Amino acid sequence: MAKTVLIDCFPESARRYRECAVVAIDVIRATTTAITAAAAGWRCFPVPTLEAAQETADRMRDPLLCGEVAGIMPPGFHLNNSPAALVGRRDVHRPLILLSSSGTRLIHEARYCDELYLACFRNYRAVARHLAAGHERVALIGAGSLRQFREEDQMCCAWIADLLLASGFEPENSKTMGIVERWRGVPASACAVFQSADYLRRSGQTRDLDFTLSHVDDLDASYTVEDGEVVLSGELVFNAAM
Repeated sequence: MAKTVLIDCFPESARRYRECAVVAIDVIRATTTAITAAAAGWRCFPVPTLEAAQETADRMRDPLLCGEVAGIMPPGFHLNNSPAALVGRRDVHRPLILLSSSGTRLIHEARYCDELYLACFRNYRAVARHLAAGHERVALIGAGSLRQFREEDQMCCAWIADLLLASGFEPENSKTMGIVERWRGVPASACAVFQSADYLRRSGQTRDLDFTLSHVDDLDASYTVEDGEVVLSGELVFNAAM
């Protein structure tokens, strides 16, 4: 039986892929923030709603609330959904609760799939190696925003899918192949002209854009979500050529 990969978008799409390894991708910014937090030593707990964030915080000691709703940091939160804001902080002992408009909802919707992974520009290659070593069917899902499949998420999906195709996977549909061909070889710097980048500039959050574009393939780690927490994936035999 052939190994297959497909690309899709939006949180509700995850329900269609319960028998797949699902990769949640929200480059700007939820999965970049979650992966950056976990890599730096925080215990990171993505949540789908403001109510869930508050309920989770009530169960924890001195939590760090990080996130946004419709782009705005809620009252009582300590940080926006910002990977750059984590750099240099020394309170990694605090559990970090992460909320975003679409990325953490996607993570929540995918929690019952066979396996759930998180990816961003920082670890796309490591995720592809992990998937190639241990899975037969992979669904790469972009979080989306305002009913749009954002270009930076398409790009990350395409990079992972292209690596899987090179390792013997087959695309499940023409849409997947079209996205791969569109973004094959396109550098991360192309994101600078996309709508998400424009929003970060207009809202005074260029540090997150700079962080995203300057941290590409710099983490050799694959992350999953277990009991609501972002954790390192179990060890598999990687294809060193990928």
